[in-house]
Amino acid sequence: MVKNKNIGGRHHRSATCKTKKAGSQIPSSKDDIPPDDPADGDIFAAPPELLTTSQGQLGFPDRVYLLASVIFQNNHLEKLASHRLVNYGKEKGLPLPEVKDEMQHTAYELAFNTLKYQELLEDIMIDSCFNLTQPLPDDQMSLVAVMLYDLQDRKFLPRERQGDEEFVQEVRDVEICLLRFKTKLAASLARCRIKHDLLTIECILPESLKAKQERSSSLPLYAWVNALKGSLDEVRIVLKSVGLSQVKSIGQLKGQTFCQDPHCEDMLVFPAQLKAELHSTKLLSDHKLIIQDKFCSLGPNSVCSLLPDEGDVLMVGCFSGLTVSHTASLIAEEHKANVNYQPTVYVCVSNRTDAQREELQQVVTLMGCKNVKLIPKVFQSLDSDEKQLEKVSVILLTPKCSVSAISNPVEFILQENGDTDLLQDLSQDSVPQSKLKALVAQQRKDIDHALKFPKVVAVVYSTCSSYPEENEEVVSRALEQANADSEQEGEPKKADFSLSPSPFSTPHHAEGPKETDSFFMLKPSEQNNGCFLAVLVREPEPVVKEPPQEVLARANAKGILDRIGPNQPTRKEHHGHSNRLAKATHARNSQHHLSVSIQSKSQESRSSNSAGLCGHQEFGNKRESPQGKAKTLRLYPSKNSVSSSFSLPKKENTSSFSSSPKPEHSTPMKTTTLHPAPPPASPVAPVVRPRRAHQEVLKPVVLVLPPVHFPNFFPPQHSRAGYSPNLNYNKWRPPAQTGPASRSSGSFKSRPFF
Repeated sequence: MVKNKNIGGRHHRSATCKTKKAGSQIPSSKDDIPPDDPADGDIFAAPPELLTTSQGQLGFPDRVYLLASVIFQNNHLEKLASHRLVNYGKEKGLPLPEVKDEMQHTAYELAFNTLKYQELLEDIMIDSCFNLTQPLPDDQMSLVAVMLYDLQDRKFLPRERQGDEEFVQEVRDVEICLLRFKTKLAASLARCRIKHDLLTIECILPESLKAKQERSSSLPLYAWVNALKGSLDEVRIVLKSVGLSQVKSIGQLKGQTFCQDPHCEDMLVFPAQLKAELHSTKLLSDHKLIIQDKFCSLGPNSVCSLLPDEGDVLMVGCFSGLTVSHTASLIAEEHKANVNYQPTVYVCVSNRTDAQREELQQVVTLMGCKNVKLIPKVFQSLDSDEKQLEKVSVILLTPKCSVSAISNPVEFILQENGDTDLLQDLSQDSVPQSKLKALVAQQRKDIDHALKFPKVVAVVYSTCSSYPEENEEVVSRALEQANADSEQEGEPKKADFSLSPSPFSTPHHAEGPKETDSFFMLKPSEQNNGCFLAVLVREPEPVVKEPPQEVLARANAKGILDRIGPNQPTRKEHHGHSNRLAKATHARNSQHHLSVSIQSKSQESRSSNSAGLCGHQEFGNKRESPQGKAKTLRLYPSKNSVSSSFSLPKKENTSSFSSSPKPEHSTPMKTTTLHPAPPPASPVAPVVRPRRAHQEVLKPVVLVLPPVHFPNFFPPQHSRAGYSPNLNYNKWRPPAQTGPASRSSGSFKSRPFF
């Protein structure tokens, strides 16, 4: 677990230790220092003004110097042999000695400062002839450089020692040599400052590096609220209870105040000096409030906004257990109402040691996260075929980068599991082109592989670099490559990715990108470190509109439209065709009601010359028994209507139509209403309902009706001899009409019979 530790250096040393008198600051007895240097006879008589310094604790434990020297040895700048006057030995890549966690940060900070002033420290040793007169081997010169920087930082005062401090003989030997030579070393430092006209030694640094160093001392504290341990409102109440007041913007932070971050709603910002105050509230110890750089919170917030209801997250790159916990807590809180599925955060930890994996798991457990799973595989070997990754919808990619946009790189690298090999380049604020190309090559591989997951809907790419080669150029090139591969492989356009607008909006009082920007970028300032973030989303599958000819062809192939094609003749052109009767059967079955005009055979001769005569009906001259076959009915549809021929099923004691023959002396014609027949026993393919055409004169159509029983219609004496036209048909009364009658002709209106 990464704890909050004090970083080494003059500004971070504890102010609780009191400065002892000159006589009590002796690192060892006078006998331990060789008396062969008369110029250093007054080494214990420090000026009175130096004894009242407010630097705090003077010096560090022996183990800190030892670890810092190994870090410096592995990362120092090697000069050419012809220009090398101070030799540090040829060994590099030495294993780091184990120290306590609180000592590790201090040692890295001390080594980083020594790297920044390596050129100046070497000039001091050469000018004072320390490297030539002191009998120290080359492999101890790294320890000399580290302790010399600390010695000049505390004005060449002897360090204070704790009673239980671990004793390291190698460190004590170098310390004795430096203290014996401290007067000459101080004089050499003064000559170097005069030579380069340096008001302070910081003036020898590059302007960009000086700006970073100044910004790092004023950076505010960023802390996100752990939703699994507490709420934002609960944290605000606790902060206000200890005297803190909330302001509107970061620019208003002063004294006992805090504000909400303009981009991340779950993040609060505090002045740097309130760190001790936050510890006193127990919000940090209870893991309700987590101090972490703002850059680390942008990725988790983006992922949470992009994740669908049933999707998982895959995290790849350099990040700490705090970043994993932040992502997991946001997702768990966002999807807590989904009882059917809880998203999982998969973490690729192939580049971690066993100790680092164990530490990450401990941090996740302490934060209360239960939806995190570690994958000990190389990211390049993972694909969508992995069973546990089949629901991964969003990938958070934070690759190894140059960390060039971070003002406090040492603290950031250690907290976020960064690359310590970058310390030497960061100490000079210049990354060699060869190393930058290697970083970019790896970043391209990672983002290219992330875009190959077919079920991934979004990839969040985030760096803390200020180089366009690691930011815009990598993303643009990855999009071009992904789309080009999609076209070459013949994949559909749905595999294309595009840039999504910035997921973070910027209020009017904050400086940052506009909401419509494709990339989210923050420049390093006194309020925040720099960062870059891009969201690549998969374009939705395009809707392909099939031409009407292809739709009809597919429908005809399946028998849906009964071979109706785009070149089929119109209804008028198709009039009289022999196949028209069969097609009309399907069209008539799709209608709910059918009304036709029928006239009996006896009325046909008298009404043939009447105006508006347009209907004719013909019954078969052969009478069937109630159990006989269905009767045939000929109808006369309109000119443009589709002809039909259908059979009505049998139904005892009922009739599917109603008729009332007209007496001989009657001139007007009456109509008969037919109700639709039930669907046939055999399934009929669905048809498209034709548009109702203009109604014109009816034409004959053959309708096969089911047998109708007339128990009282024909007397027994006439059952075999045919029927007589003089029978009283009015004795049989049709049932009342139950539904509205549709009109099949514009010349006649349906009306009920009595």
